[in-house]
Amino acid sequence: MSEQTYLSTKPIPMQERLIMALDLPSIEEAKKLVEVLGDSVHFYKVGMELFMTGDYFELIHWLKARNKKVFVDLKFFDVPETVGRAIRALSKVGVEFATIHGNNAIMESAAKEKGDLKVLAVTVLTSLDRGDLDDLGFKCDIKELVTSRARRALELGCDGVISSGLEAPALRDQIDNKLLVISPGIRPVENRPSDDQKRVVTVTQAFNNGADYIVVGRPIRDAADPYSEAQKIQSQIAEAFQQ
Repeated sequence: MSEQTYLSTKPIPMQERLIMALDLPSIEEAKKLVEVLGDSVHFYKVGMELFMTGDYFELIHWLKARNKKVFVDLKFFDVPETVGRAIRALSKVGVEFATIHGNNAIMESAAKEKGDLKVLAVTVLTSLDRGDLDDLGFKCDIKELVTSRARRALELGCDGVISSGLEAPALRDQIDNKLLVISPGIRPVENRPSDDQKRVVTVTQAFNNGADYIVVGRPIRDAADPYSEAQKIQSQIAEAFQQ
């Protein structure tokens, strides 16, 4: 008997299920990579490194002018009212996703102000393993922590969560399927010892485990031919949904 799969049934355009992480030190390098990737990538994540360049929103508008979708990954964490106001302002920019971090009050405040923006709660960073959580004082099982945070996020009005593909099956088993699951830490090949991502899965594993989207950065960015690598991942996604 084959293992159970949790392939997403949400009406998401196939090529948009790949989100490319633009983890680069300058806007110029980010734009150059987007131009190299061309039609192989339709959805981009822009995070804190690019935010610190001072031209963050100029890049967002540049991406939108090229019909790309944008995921703002700044993991808003502050007093609830401040996070709510930040999400309200961001909702007017026209991006698709934004990440928040924190407790129930923060998630609830963000959800109330999101408008058409989809708010994603961070569960447990994929760079953390059991030992790291022990250091932080979390004695519960990683899977239990992820599902608990995801359940609360959905109940409080968030649209989805950032979660490793390792925990995605538990989310699909225990939480309403309308929850969006975005899985980072995707490694098309075996993880390198120097890689700071610890809880990783392959493209196929992530979607079989229930991810709606995957976030890929270094495997594409650092490839000899980024366009071909992105196309390869797009082919793996298509194959996963043809099973």
